[in-house]
Amino acid sequence: MIFRRQVRAVLFDAVGTLLRPEPAVAVAYAAAGRRHGAMLDDGEAGCRFQHAVARQDELDRRLHANRTCQAREVDRWRQIVADVFAGEASVDAIFADLWQHFASPASFRLFDDAASSWQRLAGAGVTVGIASNFDDRLIAICRATEPLAACPHVFVSSQVGWRKPGQAFFAAIEERLGLTPAELMLVGDDLENDYRAALAAGWQAVLVDRAESHNESVAIGSQNGEAGKWDWLRA
Repeated sequence: MIFRRQVRAVLFDAVGTLLRPEPAVAVAYAAAGRRHGAMLDDGEAGCRFQHAVARQDELDRRLHANRTCQAREVDRWRQIVADVFAGEASVDAIFADLWQHFASPASFRLFDDAASSWQRLAGAGVTVGIASNFDDRLIAICRATEPLAACPHVFVSSQVGWRKPGQAFFAAIEERLGLTPAELMLVGDDLENDYRAALAAGWQAVLVDRAESHNESVAIGSQNGEAGKWDWLRA
């Protein structure tokens, strides 16, 4: 896919697109549980985590209409931890542990392919930024991570006031950047929240399919971190 010259800004999703948790989420959850007496193995922690996130996603759509704020995001993650460690007396301590863990820049690594693509776009004069369903913790993570550190355009749902796939999330970014939908592109790894939501908002979109599990014609696979598979980013 050749980069479309009418695009003036490319926004990247954060976790799963630019950044990966290290260790993986399931490993971090299981380890935090063990520190507080909850014995879950990595596989069980990962399975429970996926179900807990899906439950909160449904609540965000059904009860909150994708509205959010920092307080909602804190509560959202508190409920996810409570679901993963249901019945454990130490849930509050586990939550505090995990909240701090995922606030630390040391808990994330930048994908090599995404970093090179970010740099190529910025070097070509394209506005680059981040559009994420993370919360306020992402700001400090980006400030400690090159080449993201100097980026002035970090849009997180807790500050925007809306979560993807809500159309108001995209409209808020359009307003803040002073650009039309056709001038914006979202690069993300979530089929619904990133790719399809961006298209519904009138943006251009690219799906990062690291596991190569989707059949979408615009998906780019980078399972092995091969920067060459991001050749659509030619400007």
